[in-house]
Amino acid sequence: MHHHPGTTLDALVSTTGIGPQTVSLCAAFVLCLLLGLERHLHLKDAGIKTHVLVGLGACLFTLVSAYGFSTAGGADAHPDPSRIAAQIVSGIGFIGAGVIFVNNDTVRGLTTAATVWLSAAIGVACAARMLPAAALALGLHYLLVFAVAPLTAHLPQQGVHQAVEVTYEVGHAVMPALVSTATSLGYATSISSTSSQRSDRGRVMSARMSFQGGKDAEALVRALAEVEGVISVDAVHASGLD
Repeated sequence: MHHHPGTTLDALVSTTGIGPQTVSLCAAFVLCLLLGLERHLHLKDAGIKTHVLVGLGACLFTLVSAYGFSTAGGADAHPDPSRIAAQIVSGIGFIGAGVIFVNNDTVRGLTTAATVWLSAAIGVACAARMLPAAALALGLHYLLVFAVAPLTAHLPQQGVHQAVEVTYEVGHAVMPALVSTATSLGYATSISSTSSQRSDRGRVMSARMSFQGGKDAEALVRALAEVEGVISVDAVHASGLD
């Protein structure tokens, strides 16, 4: 005997006495809230509200496609929910693109864009009565973020990528010296942003710099800090880039 994907939802409906569409929307709300909570805890721009609204919208679109037109066209009507689901998959890219920021060679927001896409998938799955699959997707997401991702930081790499925030005094030709120092250690250098301010030392600059290709990130940071005119060198962790 085959297991129907709606069995779990049907059992929940019979237990609670509420309609299957209400159960689907509530399930999408809870699961996408938990998905957005993880992004909120990581201080990302797209948090709980964005993920919940995307999931609810995807769920409602699918429900309308499956049930909303079943009686409008009479007995000959044959609604196809997959058509709406296909449009959701492509349409959600507009919201995902809105949380991706590109600044020179630095890309931010890719993970958040992917979770927004996942929230839409969870909403569609809830509408399709696939609650176990939707819950499993959420669980796998948490496993990836909190268990797998930290382990990848310890995997050996062919070349080290290190981003730093350098604060230095103007007038000491610091930038050429920083690039020269990084080159001597085998790193290629790029500058993503700069800012200027006044202090008791005079004019001070801050620059976000990315280095790729060397072997020892700690040695790089120490060498940069020893350059004449440098006030501070602060490493920027990769977790701030997702």
